[in-house]
Amino acid sequence: MYKKAIKILLITAGTVSVGLGILGIFLPLLPTTPFLLLAAVCYSKGSERLYNWLLKNRYFGSYIKNYREKKGIPLRAKITAIVFLNITMGYTIFFIIHYFWLKVMLFLIAVGVVVHICSMKTLNNGILRRNQSKNKSNVRPGKVKIKEA
Repeated sequence: MYKKAIKILLITAGTVSVGLGILGIFLPLLPTTPFLLLAAVCYSKGSERLYNWLLKNRYFGSYIKNYREKKGIPLRAKITAIVFLNITMGYTIFFIIHYFWLKVMLFLIAVGVVVHICSMKTLNNGILRRNQSKNKSNVRPGKVKIKEA
């Protein structure tokens, strides 16, 4: 009975974490990766099926895999996060918040988040693949192609 209650609690916590991770995709101040990592831990202890689903999910699996393997954040995700962060924080600071101290605090939080995002490794596989496909020469760098007479 006790193990079943713990399992249900872990599955519930994992599901809530996935929901918060999804919200984090759209809300700049809500982090996506930590919630998905928490969900992975909860699911690994509570449900092997949900754990495998999360890791193989085409939207969420890459967040966890890239974090585990310390690869970094895709360049496109960095740019998108920074742009949306600046738009939403700018709008909030200039049009919603009326207290100066709160505006300063939100600005400092935004600067901190941007610095944190920029300090993480950049995963730019897409750019590398495009550049490699443009260079279709069979000659490897450093090798000289010899013409036969």
